[in-house]
Amino acid sequence: MAYNTAVADDIRARIGSHPGLTEREMFGGIAFMINGNMAVGVSGEELMVRVGQDAHDEAVALPGARMFDMSARPMRGWVSVAPEGFAADDHFDAWVDRGVTFAETLPPK
Repeated sequence: MAYNTAVADDIRARIGSHPGLTEREMFGGIAFMINGNMAVGVSGEELMVRVGQDAHDEAVALPGARMFDMSARPMRGWVSVAPEGFAADDHFDAWVDRGVTFAETLPPK
């Protein structure tokens, strides 16, 4: 599956020059990793955001968000966000920040 390269570019711009940032193609899209841990990515037109188990319920309750489900295998702590859920710049920034903030709490890989 192809991914929206404009959204990927927006993520790059938002994360900026984070010292632990790398990119990797996965889940049919592109993932932005912080110290080897996925933070946020793009699959098709949707964001994939790793929020962690503690923030999961709050995150899926937000507009456009649902549990990330890869091949009928729901992944608690991961969220897919439809474009309407991140159309506003402040919402987009908040999703990217959630993913980066969570990834920063994990031990480097």
